[in-house]
Amino acid sequence: MRVALATEAAPGRPNEDFAAVTADAAVLLDGAGTPAGSESGCSHGVAWYARTLGSSLLAAMTQKPNETLPELLAGEIKAVAGLHEDTCDLAHPGSPSATVVMLRRTDDALEWLVLADSSLILDTGGTTDPMVICDDREAQVGARYRKAMDALDSGTPEHQKAHREYVETLRAHRNRDGGFWVAATDPLAADQALTGTVPQEAVRTAVLLSDGASRLVDRFHLATWRQTLDLLDQEGPAALISRVRAAEHSDPTGARWPRGKTFDDATVVTLSMP
Repeated sequence: MRVALATEAAPGRPNEDFAAVTADAAVLLDGAGTPAGSESGCSHGVAWYARTLGSSLLAAMTQKPNETLPELLAGEIKAVAGLHEDTCDLAHPGSPSATVVMLRRTDDALEWLVLADSSLILDTGGTTDPMVICDDREAQVGARYRKAMDALDSGTPEHQKAHREYVETLRAHRNRDGGFWVAATDPLAADQALTGTVPQEAVRTAVLLSDGASRLVDRFHLATWRQTLDLLDQEGPAALISRVRAAEHSDPTGARWPRGKTFDDATVVTLSMP
């Protein structure tokens, strides 16, 4: 398996994405950032949470082959919560959280799990559309509340205040029936993940994307998934991130593409199957 990985933080911020790969497993997590002025109840921060959960998930995927991906995710959410339950307020609604994509190769199959709005793209080759797996429940909930934020110019104090209020409003729907689910402190969130298995021989390339990288397609609509796969095949993950940054810079106020973050952390992992 040939692996290519690129990640880039949003300008001026620490990178809250995490990605790692072994010979038979890959993980990508996108930490849910805490806006300036909003509390989280945790002294460690979102980047710490994504790194800690991501690295423990990768180890568990390789060391516990008989456990399902949801079982592994539930166990590691619980384990990471135990690492800071004595020092942090895990009941705080802003406690650090992250999206999760997990991919594991067995003898003849690829097992996958997607929780929240990072994406997994499975390319079977040829001219057929790839399989795109993304849990969009947060976007569905968020659509009810983002009108005021989207009407303001990005980067202004008014937009920053509206974004903070938007994020804090969504917390009431996090890890709730009828809302959306992310990895945070509740192991039961793992049962809400999208999961599946595909024959390994049917997949030419697998791509894991944080939403900061997938926005070229699903928010900016500047490329199709097939065009994105071709770009990754020809130029690699860094080229995709470069195109995302160019689009973001071309619309600094969000006039063309209203969004909570003018720039976002962007991470791409491509796995080319033999």
